[in-house]
Amino acid sequence: MPYEVFALTQIADNTVVQFFYTLTDSDDTQIETNHGADPIAYLHGHDGMIPAIEAALEGKSAGDTLHLTLAPDQAYGERQEGQEQRVPLKHLQGLPKGVRSWKAGMVAVVQTDQGMRQVTVIKPGLKMVLVDTNHPLAGKTLTYDIEVVDVRAATDEEIAHCHAHGVGGHHH
Repeated sequence: MPYEVFALTQIADNTVVQFFYTLTDSDDTQIETNHGADPIAYLHGHDGMIPAIEAALEGKSAGDTLHLTLAPDQAYGERQEGQEQRVPLKHLQGLPKGVRSWKAGMVAVVQTDQGMRQVTVIKPGLKMVLVDTNHPLAGKTLTYDIEVVDVRAATDEEIAHCHAHGVGGHHH
């Protein structure tokens, strides 16, 4: 009787990885999770993921779980003093629905020459906003609980674009 042999795909360069995660800080306070939503997807080996997470996922397969604690230098770096910058209000993106104006402590997104960047509002004004350009998670020890849900070979198009397409990935 014929049977099918299923190749177990391991995470390696040019594979698309989908996973669920929960992120907590050093006090075990949950910062974010994507459980209950679509898994995140990235193209392994193309600088689309925090390098320490990508290294830890190397060789893993669908169904594997990972508990990974990263020091600031492995995640979003140490906080740097003097990273305040005035930005025109019109350049801030990400105001939550139902909120009418930016307030101190809120996280916004700003388009830069290097792509989208998260910043923290320090002092909003009528036309200009003072922001901290450190990543909001800079200086924090972070723990990721990761569940790999799918690993597949990337398409030629995904490799050419240097990112995953489809659920949890980039949409054109």
